[in-house]
Amino acid sequence: MSFEVGQVVAERTVRLTRESLVRYAGASGDFNPIHYRDDVAERVGLPGVLAHGMLTMGIGASVIADAVGDPARILDYGVRFTKPVVVDPDAGAEVRYEAKVGKVEDGVARIDLTVIFNDVKVLAKAQATVAEVAQA
Repeated sequence: MSFEVGQVVAERTVRLTRESLVRYAGASGDFNPIHYRDDVAERVGLPGVLAHGMLTMGIGASVIADAVGDPARILDYGVRFTKPVVVDPDAGAEVRYEAKVGKVEDGVARIDLTVIFNDVKVLAKAQATVAEVAQA
């Protein structure tokens, strides 16, 4: 796969639910109650139960991996967490992901990931470095 600057390589909308958070907590071992208990989230001053930041980040990695076809092509991936994803007990939370090529140089592309919840970017500097061809 070759990349061109400005090319959108993937778009995905993910609906997170409270069940999603409980499942992620079990898989990750992160049982902080701010991720499943409204009373605890409220007590510590949060607007509601929050999705795990690493869950939001991990979904982004899967969006990029699916787009490039081989996760081994991802050479580096990082984000900054800027805003929380509040997961409503009934409606859940819809999180939109868009992966766009920001730079291409020497067979390596920088993929810029935009992650939006409630019309607000929840990750900053979400970027992956991806090899244009699989590494041997």
